[in-house]
Amino acid sequence: MGSKWRKAKLALGLNLCVYVPRTLDDSAAPSSERLSDAALLSPTNWDSRPMTPTPSSHGLRLAKSGSKPSKQTCSICLTKMKQGGGHAIFTAECSHSFHFHCISSNVKHGNQLCPVCRAKWKEIPFQAPTLDPLPGRASVGWPQTDAMMTVVHRLPPPPRRDRRHVVPLLQVPEPSVFNDDESLDLQPAFAERSSGNKIAAGHNAGKIVEIKTYPEVSAASRSNSYDNFTVLVHLKAGATVARENPRGNLASLPQLSQTPRAPVDLVTVLDISGSMAGTKLALLKRAMGFVIQNLGSNDRLSVIAFSSTARRLFTLRRMSDAGRQHALQAVNSLVANGGTNIAEGLRKGAKVMEERREKNPVASIILLSDGQDTYTVSGGSGNQPQPNYRLLLPLSIHGGDNAGFQIPVHAFGFGADHDASSMHSISEISGGTFSFIETEAVIQDAFAQCIGGLLSVVVQELQVGVECMHPSIRLGSLKAGSYPSRVMADTRSGFIDVGDLYADEERDFLVSINVPAESSMNQTSLLKVRCAYRDPLTKEMTTLESAEIKLERPEISGEAVVSIEVDRQRNRLQAAEAMSQARTVAERGDLAGAASILENCRRLLSETVSAKSHDRLCIALDAELKEMQERMASRHVYEASGRAYILSGLSSHSWQRATARGDSTDGSSLVQSYQTPSMTEMLTRSQATFLGSPSAQRLVQPLWSFGSQPKPR
Repeated sequence: MGSKWRKAKLALGLNLCVYVPRTLDDSAAPSSERLSDAALLSPTNWDSRPMTPTPSSHGLRLAKSGSKPSKQTCSICLTKMKQGGGHAIFTAECSHSFHFHCISSNVKHGNQLCPVCRAKWKEIPFQAPTLDPLPGRASVGWPQTDAMMTVVHRLPPPPRRDRRHVVPLLQVPEPSVFNDDESLDLQPAFAERSSGNKIAAGHNAGKIVEIKTYPEVSAASRSNSYDNFTVLVHLKAGATVARENPRGNLASLPQLSQTPRAPVDLVTVLDISGSMAGTKLALLKRAMGFVIQNLGSNDRLSVIAFSSTARRLFTLRRMSDAGRQHALQAVNSLVANGGTNIAEGLRKGAKVMEERREKNPVASIILLSDGQDTYTVSGGSGNQPQPNYRLLLPLSIHGGDNAGFQIPVHAFGFGADHDASSMHSISEISGGTFSFIETEAVIQDAFAQCIGGLLSVVVQELQVGVECMHPSIRLGSLKAGSYPSRVMADTRSGFIDVGDLYADEERDFLVSINVPAESSMNQTSLLKVRCAYRDPLTKEMTTLESAEIKLERPEISGEAVVSIEVDRQRNRLQAAEAMSQARTVAERGDLAGAASILENCRRLLSETVSAKSHDRLCIALDAELKEMQERMASRHVYEASGRAYILSGLSSHSWQRATARGDSTDGSSLVQSYQTPSMTEMLTRSQATFLGSPSAQRLVQPLWSFGSQPKPR
């Protein structure tokens, strides 16, 4: 049993195909012949399936019609390999078998390793290019003749290559213009929406966004004036709706809704440089398999792979059954080599977005790298001590100094050697988030959390306006983190550009004003808040307005009680400022000074109203600051993980959006403060689907909110 379990663990740890969904061919098979998700991942079933065909004298054989029937499953496309069904079967020298057209496609893309056991083959299959089956289409019924397939025997050992040697990712030439995206062809649930029942995420159209306001105190003496009075503006996007489970075998997961959601155009820009070889690349393929299987048929995906150069693996195409199979085969064929040219990868990714003919309502780029760009950005010098990371981003992404964000890039720094400063800058400039993947095995969970948000956008182009009501009141400042904000010249009004909100997401902004003394009035009208946003499904613009925020003005007021809501957000901003200051000091080499800044912030937080009330956010902030102190124990620790941990924390607080930090997708971290139910559900799905995940035993409460998803397996 020990050897059997080791075999299953090997498959789970390295083989992408264990986690990918079934394809169109498999759906036609009777349910009695298909393995459930749990059965597919069971080590018992892996050992019980006939995975060791008899090899020929040359270490492989091609099975043709008339051979003895078999119930094997091709580990690339996950369809049955029934001999005599019109498909050639290739059995490698390591004894693993595949459909001939599947494995020959793998080999054509340069992969000479077994997708199951990673053994390096000496003999590989080759299929004539003019007879390749169409992507995503089963090659049923074509005659099995020796003229259609050959085998290249005894490959010579590859020459020793420099790490930066460029090997083409794909042999198919790219078009000069990427206007070959697949037509949207939206399903009725997404293309239409009854005008008499405009519902998104369980709320009426006028209530997709909820506004609440909190003055720092409810009453202030009328005889006094206040120069720095704080008002909290709290926004919350519409909640997710009832759910139904499309996959009965995952009984522990809650129900999944068919409610329409905004479909997504997603481009993933993936580092496949030489440092990604081995386990890293295998885990990346597994994570991409999870992304592919959780995109719906109306979502579109394109993959850019980069090393010394960058290539588009396939056009922006819908994740239908055929599209999903094609994407999985392309990702599974990736081979790691070469240098790290992040700028070229982002340029290709932006080109896909820029030149597409049609556009889904939501668009985003996911960037993953484990290294430092050595082609575009060099170390700072002279009057610019820091490198200009803006050079890594195409103009279409950052839009210049005064333009709004075009396409957000959600950046993922992988391992101890990535350039956290550049990845954080890329995400910050584009309006995306930066996540630090410290533990290799959490990469799928980090991707799951990200797409859980992207697949639940309910609000777009959200802008918040604040207007002073009393003639003597003026705006002092708008504390909005990384969101662009501005106070008008007359200081009577101000605006914050928020952009997209995921279902259930919350945003908190602190507005500073002056409050004049009153001679006889019992109330002072302070502010009014307005919101304007676009519904991504109906495309309609909606405007909301809050009630006037008023402050009670008794002649003599008692002891002022500070609002815990306001105090909580002050603590968040104070902690984020301390993190930023500590990082600046640490970059100058003064780690003791940086740790002291964090310690002083912890002391100040402990004396606040929310800390004394055992507020959950305040407790989490203290734990995070302590963790950052520990990651400044030495220069080596700071370089390996401290910098990235702080920057991912800053990204999370400045955008008020969940990021991965180290192995921080569990329920004990501050990340959970920003996680939405949609993110949490996708995390749970990731952890439940992959038994090899180190966090599989720490499942958080799931909640699903998507209407478009793969069909039941």
